[in-house]
Amino acid sequence: MILSGLCLVGVTGVVRWLGSELNPIQAAFVRYVFGLILVFPIFLKFRITKKRPQRIRLLAVRGVIHGMAVMCWFFAMTRVPVAEVTALGFTSSIFITIGAIIFLRESLYPHRIIAVTAGLVGTILILRPGIQVIDSGSVVLLVSACLFSCSLLMAKTLTKTESNTTIVAFLSLFATLVLLPFAIFVWKAPDAWELFWLLVTAILATSGHYAMNRAFQISEITALQPVMFLQLIWATLLGLIMFNENPSIWVWIGGAIIIATATFSARKDRSIRTL
Repeated sequence: MILSGLCLVGVTGVVRWLGSELNPIQAAFVRYVFGLILVFPIFLKFRITKKRPQRIRLLAVRGVIHGMAVMCWFFAMTRVPVAEVTALGFTSSIFITIGAIIFLRESLYPHRIIAVTAGLVGTILILRPGIQVIDSGSVVLLVSACLFSCSLLMAKTLTKTESNTTIVAFLSLFATLVLLPFAIFVWKAPDAWELFWLLVTAILATSGHYAMNRAFQISEITALQPVMFLQLIWATLLGLIMFNENPSIWVWIGGAIIIATATFSARKDRSIRTL
């Protein structure tokens, strides 16, 4: 999970660096094209064995939602400091909790209500509406976190019938198809240097998701959540070294609240399951 976090923060850094030269939607599309090439052997295996996924429609819906989330995320990368991006990205834990209660019929425990409420407070501290002008990138990033949460909830449902490699491969396929028409509209011929870094992004992202899936297979998700939050440290160091970004005290406070409440909720859930 530590390796996964490092890879995904690396993706954030490359996308932010490329954002000043390349349209974020086009960058997202090219990244997924490279990702699709990386998972092509999985589709080749399907063709040879003549096997098909059991829930292709859900895989497609998830790909559409994830593709929309990726477009929002790539746009936000170009406008929001890296540390703030990572801190606000942790709000996905809030949306996942709400979604799991509503759609997956999970129990509404008091600690979950506390976690969601405190997480919203942490988000407000980072954004500070009324005190500072909320950047459009921050708003889009929150939309992205919500959509990614929907994608993750669908992925959890898909794991009951599909393998991890199938889920990753078809996500790449459908996300690429979703991004295609938008990328054509804003297309600008990328140079070799930009293509190289987008290939690096695809390798980092694919490796990060693979490492995360392996971690989920080896250990419980709740036990891994505190390790996932180390991304805030990696992102802050990256922003400081590469982009001379010094996050405000409110980003640290808000991020700490989100991390603490998500960790508290995860540990409470784990203790309940062991009873």
